[in-house]
Amino acid sequence: MSLNRYRFRSVWHVDASPADVYEVLSDIANYPVWWPEIRKATKIDDESGELRCRSFLPFDLVVQVKHSIRNQQAGLLRATLSGDLEGYASWEITGRDGGTDLVFDQEVVVNKVLLRRLVLIAKPFLRGNHDLMMRGGFKGLKQVLEAKTASRRES
Repeated sequence: MSLNRYRFRSVWHVDASPADVYEVLSDIANYPVWWPEIRKATKIDDESGELRCRSFLPFDLVVQVKHSIRNQQAGLLRATLSGDLEGYASWEITGRDGGTDLVFDQEVVVNKVLLRRLVLIAKPFLRGNHDLMMRGGFKGLKQVLEAKTASRRES
């Protein structure tokens, strides 16, 4: 296995419907609205975009994202990634206990030259950086879903 290959998994539960969760997660262009570490999203077309991400470490990762699976009925979202990271990221969305369970899986190879050169030093920092990014995403997702639910109640 390459030293520049990473696998990540995060499991979350939110108090929102699977339909609301799917709607938010499938809209890549709006990730910067609720996910602080995704600094910029540029829509390329209906199926793809470019994300600029930065967490704790002092550099950006620029990734082109292209939907490869969008199946709301099955609760699946998957995107291929290219650029500074190459591989895939996926969400599995399942209703449970009046809310929604989410499983985020990502498998990537780092292409960013600096990180490839410093892999032996950088690997633990990249894992920690990813953990911080996922915490920010989870917090932001909960907030945007709470606002969506509150707005629906007021209507």
